[in-house]
Amino acid sequence: MDDVEHNVSDNYRTAASNNVEDPKKPAPSPVVHIRGLASSADESQVMEALQEFGTVRHVVMMPHRRQALVEFERLEDARACVAGTAGDPVYVGGQPAYCNFSTSQRISRKGGTPADDVARTNHILLLTVNNALYPITTEVIHTICSPYGVVQRIVIFKKNGVQALVEFDSIPSAQQAKSSLNGADIYSGCCTLKIEYAKPARLNVYRNDSETWDYTLEGPCVPNGQQKKQPALLGDHPSTMRGYGNQQGTYCPQNYSFNNYTSGSPGSPYNHTAEARLGFGNARPTTPMSGPGTCAPHNNPCPMGGSAANRVMMVYNMNPSVMNCSRLFNLVCLYGNVEKIKFLKSKPGVGMIQMADAASVDRAVANLNTAQLFGQKLSLSVSKQQEIVAGQAFELEDGSDSFRDFVGSRHNRFSTHEQASKNRILPPSAILHFYSAPPEFSEQAFIQICEETGVKKPNAFKLFSSKNLANTLLTGERTSSGLAEWDNKNDATEVVAVVNHHQLKNPNGFFAYTLKLCFSSAQQVA
Repeated sequence: MDDVEHNVSDNYRTAASNNVEDPKKPAPSPVVHIRGLASSADESQVMEALQEFGTVRHVVMMPHRRQALVEFERLEDARACVAGTAGDPVYVGGQPAYCNFSTSQRISRKGGTPADDVARTNHILLLTVNNALYPITTEVIHTICSPYGVVQRIVIFKKNGVQALVEFDSIPSAQQAKSSLNGADIYSGCCTLKIEYAKPARLNVYRNDSETWDYTLEGPCVPNGQQKKQPALLGDHPSTMRGYGNQQGTYCPQNYSFNNYTSGSPGSPYNHTAEARLGFGNARPTTPMSGPGTCAPHNNPCPMGGSAANRVMMVYNMNPSVMNCSRLFNLVCLYGNVEKIKFLKSKPGVGMIQMADAASVDRAVANLNTAQLFGQKLSLSVSKQQEIVAGQAFELEDGSDSFRDFVGSRHNRFSTHEQASKNRILPPSAILHFYSAPPEFSEQAFIQICEETGVKKPNAFKLFSSKNLANTLLTGERTSSGLAEWDNKNDATEVVAVVNHHQLKNPNGFFAYTLKLCFSSAQQVA
């Protein structure tokens, strides 16, 4: 038994020996006992599921028991958690879990670092950024890591999603950063960190830019003498990202004010209030963006200038007999605004996609790389090119053009902040959410569409309906939505590529309905 489980057992034995309470009906406590977790559930998933109830001070996982202990900052937050999940289980990593008060009043932290971590500690951390809705640069990573020790080098790579290697000056600094940042959001509600110890003994950095930086050398934007920054509270995401609304400009972290943690010291509990949502505080931009390539008020070159943000990605191993620009758009538009798509004549099954911003590229690569589509495994990666040039178009095997411009397309789903906030960034799944369908849309109608377009039909279907006709009349609801399930996620992915944005006749009006699809996080279609 490792130190963590030993300490957890101590919590229960202490309560039992003192005969403080009935373990079956424990008294209210700041510590909540979670049971029924998936064996693969991790600390970040538990924190994400419970963040709405209040500030979490500490989490201890018991994977062999499929349980966890969560210590809230306040007793009121723990009460809210238990009461809020009493009739409806909380979903952790897509699986229902159940909450009750623990028999302990706090989680024991004696024993230091867990034994399994000690064996593989290192001064270099591997940061995986999940749900990376916004650009992750060396400046961003340095800002969030520097409160815990001197950051020496950073290397960011995006072959399979967004990951970063961070080299600290010592193992204790890396341990503190891992303990404090693992499971947190860089920006509120997105860019969630999963942190592990890395294997390399030293990082090799050959240039200082938005993806690699050696902070032991003097250079642009490198703090003189390695002066430690104030704790980085990035707060809400940048509001002037290209592709979100009409504002133009380049994201640059220097535009943010950095406030102290709630406790005023690194390693203190995260701010899990409804406003911060596991993010680093509630900082807001203090000045407007001054334009591509500059960072107000510093007026220094930004590590990620307007022309440097790579908005082009490559897609390999597509089935050339069935894929075209429209079908590729139908799939990729779930992760950001698509501007241009081009298939390469010299390389059948290979295409290029230009997105509205680099963050959209990161999202698409993270979620679609290795996805199965029409019998072939897709491979997505960030392109070295900054722009797609149309060139001489040719006919694909289905007779359609090899190049299409989607700028201004009404099917793009991230054109405004309101639109972007409604999108859920998810990898392919066997269950699809459909919406914007006619009010009378039915399972048979969906099956007919699938048969006409040559894709597999769903084996389960659920239509979300208004509670009553009066409510429909009051809200003016003129469309319907629901869920549909296939045998596997590969079949569902093909349906998205083919059926997404399918036009349906409107018998009562001039304009047709546009059936819209996206992947769902639902576990089943009830």
